[in-house]
Formats: sequence, structure tokens, C-alpha cells
Amino acid sequence: MNVLLPTEFLTHPIAHRALHDAADGRPENSRAAVSAALDHGYGIEIDVQLTSDGQAAVFHDDTLERMTGREGLVRERSMQQLASIALRGSSESIPDLADVLGLVAGRVPLLIEIKDWDGTFGPDVGSLEGAVARALARYDGPAAVMSFNPHCVAAMRTLAPGVPRGLVTCAFREAEWPLPEARRAELAGIPDYERAGASFISHDIRDLESARVLELRQRGASILCWTVRSAEEERRARAIAANVTFEGYLPVHAE
Repeated sequence: MNVLLPTEFLTHPIAHRALHDAADGRPENSRAAVSAALDHGYGIEIDVQLTSDGQAAVFHDDTLERMTGREGLVRERSMQQLASIALRGSSESIPDLADVLGLVAGRVPLLIEIKDWDGTFGPDVGSLEGAVARALARYDGPAAVMSFNPHCVAAMRTLAPGVPRGLVTCAFREAEWPLPEARRAELAGIPDYERAGASFISHDIRDLESARVLELRQRGASILCWTVRSAEEERRARAIAANVTFEGYLPVHAE
């Protein structure tokens, strides 16, 4: 069964990695960025990575360096260790998914991107998906999950069948994705939409006019897009997409 996105996901512009602004001490995926999005009534997109003790840390990169100045992989640290690490330029630390769920508390839609931990988009999945499913089992509010890795999304179909699922998609350009050419071409065609039981895609704004995106929209898929960085980009994106994931400006609510 394809679980449809709640209406809130189509009416609340979605803050990319929450409403972050490093200059104001709100790093991406931080509690402060989540709180700022809540204050504005925006939807929230966050990323989750697997920790060494099987928890879901709210963090985008697989390495710590860019956001913390520390070396090493996120998956080599426990959640307790990660929670003690400061995010650059702020008093914030790395939250876990339960922290963010408690903060959001159903007030706005929450879009959770499950990161591909080994970078191959292969079938070695389950641990992070299980952590996300356990956290969401206790959550009462509009939430959805998505991933670039279709195996992650298919796993969520089994682990959390009542949670809406989607694929994060793009053209998989060679310069941006260190994958074999055949695999990049396969992923760009979005062949796993049906197998994963998806009801939406979140697609790269640069490729919104692709034939496959338009076909999926024609067949009833909800089309979101990333990452929109201006009101003009949003205007163009909404010619195809039902909603946008944004950063760097404050969009007007569609409702």
C-alpha cells in the first residue's frame, strides 16, 4: 500500500535541514534550526545517520569534519559521544531523532531523509531504518521518510508500513555521484518507485522537467523538490512541484 503524504506536506514550505543560519548560531539539523522553523510555521526536513550503538543521529554528513571540526565517521561514535560534540559556531550539539521528534511534537510536518551509510545505494540496510521506525512508532504527528537509496525506502515499507515513503531523486550527474555509470543511469530513471511503495519523490530542482518526473506526477505521485534558494526559483519550481524544500530565504506559505 502506498501511504499518501498528509496535506500539510503540500501546504507548508519545508526548511532544508531545518531553518538553519550559521551566522545566527543555528547550524543545519540543530535544535535551534528546528525551533526557528517551528516559530515560522514551516515544515522541516532533517537527515539521519546511524551511530555505533544503533541510534539515529540528526546529521547530514557521514563524516564529522565539516560541521564540527572533529575527524572521523559518525557511525564510529555512539549517540552519547555525538551529543557531547559542539556544532561549529554555536552552542548547539548533535541531537538524536527522538530529541527532534519531541521538539516538533506534531506541530509541523517532518520529512526525514535516511542517509545511505556506505555510499553505494546497495541492499545492506536495516539498522538505521529500524532506529527510525522505532522512534516514529511513538510519534503522533505528520511525518514521512525518504532516501536516495531505494533499498532504504523498501525496508521502511516493512518496518513502518503506516509512514509515508518517498525517494530522493535527481539526474545523478557523474561529477556529483561517484557511482558506476550504469548504476547512475538506473537510479536517474527512478525504477524503484513502485517496489518501494512510494507515494512521493523529492527531486533536484535542476531536473524537474525530466520525462520520468512528469510521468510520475501524471500517475498521481506528489512531487517535492530540493533545494530552492530564492523566491524566483520557487516560482519556477512550483510549475511542476507541489511543494519546495528551501534554504537561504523565507518563502510565503502556500495555504
